[in-house]
Amino acid sequence: MARSTLTISLLVVGLTFFGLLMVGSSSVVDAARDFGDKWYYLKLQTGWAVIGLAGFFLISRLSYQKLEKLSVTLLLATLLLLVLVLIPGLGSKLLGARRWLNLGFFSFQPAELAKLTLAIYFSSLLKKTTRFWPFIAVLGLSSLLIMLEPDLGTTLILTGSSLITYFGSGSQLRYLSLMIPIFIITVAALVLFSPYRLDRLKTYFDYSRDPLGSSYHIRQVLLSLGSGGVFGVGLGQSKQKYEFLPEATTDSIFAVIGEELGLVGGIAVIAAFLFFMHQGMQVVASAPDKFGANLALALTSWISLQALVNLGAMVAIIPLTGVPLPFISYGGSSLVLVLLASGILVNIARQS
Repeated sequence: MARSTLTISLLVVGLTFFGLLMVGSSSVVDAARDFGDKWYYLKLQTGWAVIGLAGFFLISRLSYQKLEKLSVTLLLATLLLLVLVLIPGLGSKLLGARRWLNLGFFSFQPAELAKLTLAIYFSSLLKKTTRFWPFIAVLGLSSLLIMLEPDLGTTLILTGSSLITYFGSGSQLRYLSLMIPIFIITVAALVLFSPYRLDRLKTYFDYSRDPLGSSYHIRQVLLSLGSGGVFGVGLGQSKQKYEFLPEATTDSIFAVIGEELGLVGGIAVIAAFLFFMHQGMQVVASAPDKFGANLALALTSWISLQALVNLGAMVAIIPLTGVPLPFISYGGSSLVLVLLASGILVNIARQS
């Protein structure tokens, strides 16, 4: 698996540097307006990229089996952080959501950490037993704490990747018939009893409604993608990032990519994530033990599913959902943890 190790490493580093390039391009307007320094966000993201890449190369050299011994400790610590983020004064509230834990010198999102620690915990649990109820109890508690923030996008990613790991580990498929209706009913309830989520769903079926309100975001995304044409308007030349496109540096960064680099650039990004998923599944197939196979599956499904949800929302295949594009969107918590996860994946490939 030496070739897979090198391939995944080059792909991860390439996506990270491409992300820095696009964060720099998409953030100049907001950074200049808010901080008087158009490279402000790029400087911060570069710092997180350095930390994340250092962690990536370090953890790719260590034995992933040591993580199994820490799985319960990591889970308990993560659950504690998910509780602490809900406490006023500790958790920072922004745009109606309490998702960031303020540690004074920096803030981070415990929900992002939960994606990694639950991948490790479930991989260890499913090596020993495939019993459904211990698995669903931990997943349900974690999802509930994240939904209290609230963060539906992260909850869907966490739930989806965990279920893929559960059923992919050889668990009985008869529980799938139980999970599907529960999942549909839960998501429907969360949407129907939340006005802004219901507006997003209505917008998904009719982009013409409320053009300056609920459909404004997706209309600007589609306008941005359409403006790029085949080859784009040129790197740094996006017009939509001039305060027309919401969340241009985070959730909607693919719209800037499509505008500046065109259809060719967009397809290249999609192809990169598909190739990442392919390489990850090869690691799953050749992992040296059950824990390694489960963990490789959990990490690959997390990153691939998150990319799929982000890209699907940007091209209006699914309703607009606020999740970052792995490796590329602005955000220290997401970038560092995705790089650590990729380092573990490389570590498993190295020992295959």
